[in-house]
Formats: sequence, structure tokens, C-alpha cells
Amino acid sequence: MINEDLVVIPTYNEATNVRTLVRHVLDHQPFPVLIVDDDSPDGTGRIADRLATENPARVSVLHRGSKDGLVAAYRDGLSRVSLCARGE
Repeated sequence: MINEDLVVIPTYNEATNVRTLVRHVLDHQPFPVLIVDDDSPDGTGRIADRLATENPARVSVLHRGSKDGLVAAYRDGLSRVSLCARGE
């Protein structure tokens, strides 16, 4: 069982918004953030990587190879968290 909350942020072409959104979460909530990027062509993934580098204890990124939609992004993000919690 996971003992802490997590904010999952699915993204596609959110280069203008992702930094502000993540900063807001980090400033106002104690939760770690997982950004799930659907292969955004606008550079969202690179910005997410920079945010993870700047905040390694609280931000991580899952890069997906295609735009598969919001539900799939949440599913893959939560699956990753579940695998990490089990030590896989």
C-alpha cells in the first residue's frame, strides 16, 4: 500500500502551462508530482524533465511514445506508481 498521496498530471502540448501548474502544486501541497507526457511536440516533455531535475525528490516524469489520451495517461501513471511501491 502507498502511504502518501501523489499528484498525477497528464500533459499534451502544455509547454505554456506545465511549469506554472507544477510550481503551484509544489508551493501549496506536500505531495510528489508525476508528469505523464504523451509525446508532446511543443517541448512539454523537456520542460517536465527540467522540473524533475530541479526537484528530484518531488517531481518525476513518465514519457509515453504517443498520444493515447487522458484515461490512458492516468492509467499508465498509476501503474508506474504501483510498480514502484511494490519495488519492481
